[in-house]
Amino acid sequence: MSRPEKHSLTLEGHRTSVSLEPEFWRAFRDIATERGIGLNALACEIDIARGAETGLASAIRLHVLAHYRSKTGSD
Repeated sequence: MSRPEKHSLTLEGHRTSVSLEPEFWRAFRDIATERGIGLNALACEIDIARGAETGLASAIRLHVLAHYRSKTGSD
């Protein structure tokens, strides 16, 4: 994996920066495209669903992992 890259997202009108490895950014974009929603909208959904103790970058990584696990039937 590569080094994390920082990108800006807008969540409910507020800008925030998230650092993810390029592979996670690609998978995150692919999921948003597959669902027919924008990256900011998907990030907002993840932000709302995450626990207070989980950072946004970690929540996005976990979302990506869960998405692809559900497609392969892995737990």
